[in-house]
Amino acid sequence: MTSPTRSAVKTRRTGALEEQVFVNLMLTGDLLARRLEPVLKAAEISPTQYNVLRILRGAGDALACGEIADRMITREPDMTRLLDRLEKRRLITRARQQADRRVVATRITPKGLELLESLDAPVIQMHKRQLGHLGQAKLRQLIELLEEARSRKT
Repeated sequence: MTSPTRSAVKTRRTGALEEQVFVNLMLTGDLLARRLEPVLKAAEISPTQYNVLRILRGAGDALACGEIADRMITREPDMTRLLDRLEKRRLITRARQQADRRVVATRITPKGLELLESLDAPVIQMHKRQLGHLGQAKLRQLIELLEEARSRKT
C-alpha cells in the first residue's frame, strides 16, 4: 500500500526534477517535524520555543533578539512575543546591555537548561527512529547534499 506522502509525490512526476526534490523535502520536513511535536508537547513547549532554547544553550552566552532570529530553523514573525512566553516560564532572562541600551541580551536560565536536558534523550531517540535506518554514510551524504543546496545564493 502506498502512503499518502508517496502518492502525493508520484502524481507530480510531470514536473521538473528540481520540483520533485523540493516537494519531497517539504513533505519530509513536515513529517519529521510533526513527529517531534508530541515529544515537546509532553514538556509543554512548542517547536519554536525548543529551537530558541537550543540556540541559547549552544551559544553559551547571551544573544540579542536579532541573533536568535538569524539562527532559527524557521522564521518567527513575532520573536518578542515568543521570548516573552519563555521569560514568563522563567526559561530565559533578558536584560538591556549597559554599553548599548538598545540591545537586550537573552540568556537561558538553569530551569531552561534543565528542561532541555530532560528532552535530550527522548529527542535523540526519536531522531534515531526517524532516520537511523539510513546508516551513518547515507546520513553524512544527506547532510552534505542539503548543506550544498542551502549554500547556493539565488
